[in-house]
Amino acid sequence: MWGKNRFLERVTVQHPIIQAPMIGPKPALAASVSAAGGLGSLACAAMNPDTVRNEAAAIRARTDAPFNLNFFCHVPDVPDAARESAWRSRLAPYYAELGLDPSALIVMAQRSPFDAAMLAAVADVRPAVVSFHFGLPEAALLDRVRAFGCIILSSATTVREARWLAERGVDAIIAQGAEAGGHRGLFLGGDPATQVGTMALVPQVVDAVDVPVIAAGGIADVRGIAAAFMLGASAVQLGTAYLRCTEAGLSGPHQEALRRARDEDTTITNVLTGKPARGLVNRVMRELGPWHAEVPVFPTAAIGLQPLRIEAERRGSGDFSPLWAGQGAPLARETEAGRLTVELAEGALRLLGRARA
Repeated sequence: MWGKNRFLERVTVQHPIIQAPMIGPKPALAASVSAAGGLGSLACAAMNPDTVRNEAAAIRARTDAPFNLNFFCHVPDVPDAARESAWRSRLAPYYAELGLDPSALIVMAQRSPFDAAMLAAVADVRPAVVSFHFGLPEAALLDRVRAFGCIILSSATTVREARWLAERGVDAIIAQGAEAGGHRGLFLGGDPATQVGTMALVPQVVDAVDVPVIAAGGIADVRGIAAAFMLGASAVQLGTAYLRCTEAGLSGPHQEALRRARDEDTTITNVLTGKPARGLVNRVMRELGPWHAEVPVFPTAAIGLQPLRIEAERRGSGDFSPLWAGQGAPLARETEAGRLTVELAEGALRLLGRARA
């Protein structure tokens, strides 16, 4: 149906549509997308290796179609005790308001970079695709992943990053435009305020590298998909479009925020994790940010917010939650992920057929 397609030549799925890996949605989302002919993705950065194995098994229990495991590759920053103390002081009034003890022990999953333990999980799972965010792991780890037969993808937010990835042998590059929800994939430095939009980034990356390019950012319907292909993309990656699907299993506050979202309701912030990420504006972003100089390094900024998030969500509020979403949030709709995947593929093919006629 898609004719000669460089992405489909490497990844044996029916449609060149990837469900973006997102921390929060359940494995049922990835399973449904893969079963419908797209490429479902599982975000593994907040998991331990055993959880990765279990979640992958849950996907395989529902479909034998290919799927993607995604990992972070950030270089951990050195913690700064003074900065963390200042941040806790900033959050203290919120703790008092919600009746929480600021000295209580906080337990939460950390966002750890890909390492030997995760490599062992990949060796056990042997997914069709492994993707990375914030660059790539060290060469020895990457070579092992490649030796397992996995297709390797990674995100680029600039042409310079895309060339860097291509030089290291990735099979395809995800060109992440500024419109995308969640964490910016930038890893070679740069000001998030200067990030390039998808419409400008994709054709420049296509011209700069010899591997398939996957467009990501602000794409949430058939028009966006068709436009990405007209710009030279070989596939698209959609995250926000899938967040309102029944299989996503998001918290009530996140679902409600998405339902009410307008085009101007997202911004890039560092107050939720310490790294720039796009989400729907909530109370803590309005009152402390969205950009704050005292935020601790990634991912420790999220630790102080965790008790506030849990208590606020218990009360039905997303005031302190990472309500990740891209600028296409108003285009998302409630449906089943498998149905959405097929409708997007069929609709984009119709548009592309008319455009090329």
